[in-house]
Formats: sequence, structure tokens, C-alpha cells
Amino acid sequence: MLPSSTPYTITWEKFPDHFVLPDDPVDHINEPILAAALTESLRFAGKLPETALTTTNYGICATLNGKFVVKAPDWAYIPHITVDLSEVNRCYTPRLQGEIPAVVLEFFSEIEGEEYSIKETYPPGKLFYYEQILQVPNYGIFDIKTGTLELYRLGENKRYKLEYANEKGRFWIPEMQLFLGVWQGKLDNWPGYWLRWWDEEGNLLLWGTELLQQERQRAERLAAQLRAAGIEPEE
Repeated sequence: MLPSSTPYTITWEKFPDHFVLPDDPVDHINEPILAAALTESLRFAGKLPETALTTTNYGICATLNGKFVVKAPDWAYIPHITVDLSEVNRCYTPRLQGEIPAVVLEFFSEIEGEEYSIKETYPPGKLFYYEQILQVPNYGIFDIKTGTLELYRLGENKRYKLEYANEKGRFWIPEMQLFLGVWQGKLDNWPGYWLRWWDEEGNLLLWGTELLQQERQRAERLAAQLRAAGIEPEE
């Protein structure tokens, strides 16, 4: 990214109730399912603290040179909020209401757009906003159609640097102590590419449907063992 030449002042203020928040269109039918699945596996694995917040197409705000700015990433993880959830029902202002997001993800399925924008003038582009204004440590851009995930990590110079996946195609997210990567398969009968979490030992964090299937298979194995021992399992 080019060094910033435009002076700007960042403040963290509560957005007025009358401020019109963006209503970004969903470009791909799988986007809402993909976002929900990212949160679901964290919750089932006990990786979602009570004070953490995950968001989908939800405004994350700042004030730039006295003007309100809001971007609504497709998915974001905020490790800790310091206010009641009722105070962030419309949008969220980091530093004022809690921590900076640890991860922000944008999905696209057709044409590269503002996901890569380093536009500094008002309203700023998404990449510039996440990098220079919010200073989000991890910014991912995911192509739903090709299954390509680009992950940018904020360096010591406060600039994004493109990260390279490990030998398994996954990226380590230190703020979450988890790997993020791409998995191909079906969710709710929707085939495609999905973003998934793995723990430090390489175990996949499961969705609810996978946990149910796992439990069903365990019950079937137990029933088979009982029948082999001459015991008819109770229904």
C-alpha cells in the first residue's frame, strides 16, 4: 500500500440514532450461510466468549475529520465489547464500545470491487479504512466461486502485508489461537467452498449438523456393540 499523504484525524464517537446505515446487497446466495457458519462453529467449540461479538453486514464505525464513516464487512470478529448488547444493536464503534475487530472478512463472487480500495478521500475505501483507520490486524478477502482466500496481516509499519498459507492451506490467526482456511463440501445441501476454523492441533471446528451426525454415528456403533454382546439396545 502507498504511504498516506492525506492528513486525517480519527475520533471514536457514538453515532446518532438518525444516521442512515448502509444496506449493502448480498452478491451470492451462500454469503449469509457462510457468515453464519463461521460463527456457529466457534460457538459449538466454546471459542466464542460471552463478551465477544461476531457481525454480518453490520456497521463498524469511526469519525474521520469530523465526518461519520461506517463500513459493514461481510463478517467480523470483535474479541471484547465493554457495553451491553442493547447499545450496539445498530452499529459498533471500536475503542468507545470495546476492542478493535481482530478479523474482518469480505466476500466477493463476481467482480473485484471496493474490497481492495485504498481511497483516502471521504468516503474512504474499505482496505484503507480497515488498515489505516481501524487498524484491524487481519483482513481477509474470500472469492466464493474459486475458493481463494487472501489474508492480509497488519505489520509493524501499520501496513497490510499479504500472508502465505501453511502447507495445509491455512492461516494462523494469533488473536483467536485458531487457523482459518478453505474447505470444499456441502452445508445444508449447498455445495461449494466454505471458510472453516481449525484449532492448534489441526482439529476442524464442527458445525451443528456435523456434531449431530457424529453423535448419531457414535450411538449406532454403541448399539451394534450391544447387539454383538447379545443385548438389545433400548429405543
